Amino acid sequence: MTNPTLYTAVAEPDGIQVDAMSDETLLASLEWGGVNWPSSCRGGSCRTCIGKLRSGQVQYSIEWPGLTAEEKAEGYCLPCVAYPRSNVVVEQGW
Repeated sequence: MTNPTLYTAVAEPDGIQVDAMSDETLLASLEWGGVNWPSSCRGGSCRTCIGKLRSGQVQYSIEWPGLTAEEKAEGYCLPCVAYPRSNVVVEQGW
């Protein structure tokens, strides 16, 4: 078992930077860092937490989260089921 990696996550438009561990969801990291990020189901289906990944990479805990192929291609993500795999910048909402 490998140790989790520490990354940073920046929440736009406020520019708040938080620690983001590779073994915690991006949403959990944002919330623990004091970011007021909307959320509801925490399972990748309701889309309340949708954001646009401006930079960085995430890996999903489920095979296909509640995003269309077009949204995924455009960089939208669901932080409730996304785990950081690099430093990330994510913008709230559409």
